Amino acid sequence: MSPRGRAALGWWALILPAFLLLTAFYLAPILQVLAISVTEPRPGLGNYERLFTSESVQRVIVTTLRIGVVTTTIALLLGYVLAYRVAMAGPRAQRWWLLAVLVPLWISVLVRAFAWVTLLRRQGLVNEGLLAAGVIQEPLALVWNEFGIVVGMVHYMVPYAVLPMLSAMREIDPRVLAAARGLGASRGAAFLRVFLPLSLPGVIAAGVLVFIFSLGFYITPALLGGGKTLMVAEWIKLQILDLIRWGLGAMMATVLVVAILATLAVFSRLVNLRRLFGAGG
Repeated sequence: MSPRGRAALGWWALILPAFLLLTAFYLAPILQVLAISVTEPRPGLGNYERLFTSESVQRVIVTTLRIGVVTTTIALLLGYVLAYRVAMAGPRAQRWWLLAVLVPLWISVLVRAFAWVTLLRRQGLVNEGLLAAGVIQEPLALVWNEFGIVVGMVHYMVPYAVLPMLSAMREIDPRVLAAARGLGASRGAAFLRVFLPLSLPGVIAAGVLVFIFSLGFYITPALLGGGKTLMVAEWIKLQILDLIRWGLGAMMATVLVVAILATLAVFSRLVNLRRLFGAGG
């Protein structure tokens, strides 16, 4: 064997343990889920037919997509404002802003979901405050419905929206904005015609990230939805653990994986995802 061939063999030997671990703990379970989806309760594509014939399955998918789109839209709007504020701040203020953005990520999603339940329930701080101010006559239904789920998910997702957009905004040369102002553009025009287009790659990256995370959310919808609004992840848990319908649960899990891969494939055709997520190239 040539020296070049021995070197190549050495590199393959180095990555072999990682490849075996990846196969054993990641790819093999996914393949097993795919196999269960076409073999339980009987071999065939009967579980996948439910995608077109079952109203409950279609309702869960539509609900998940609707909540995912609403959550992504609101998280992007709030995240863009916050990222812009951080990008325009001085170095010392940026460190404090970043700390404020990152701190929620260090708090358990379970703790945050229970905190929102405490705030939004009928006897919670929000309803009690509105009643005391005379704004409402009876408590509003702010939790254990779709509204509560969106509130909890947006709160969780905003930091994930801020970080890619902030990274893109930091790459914008401030001299470009100064040049636009020097040529007579107002502050608003310079933002709309210069800053906003240059920051769009970060917006797209944040949108892809938040939307994909939203599709598989479980804890927040389970607690803030109160079992009345089912998303895909909670529906899968219900089918497998409560109703012992492994085939249906595996089918929906497979559909979820395919939807995520399809989303990445579509956006990879439109933009350079490697560059968006910081891999260079």
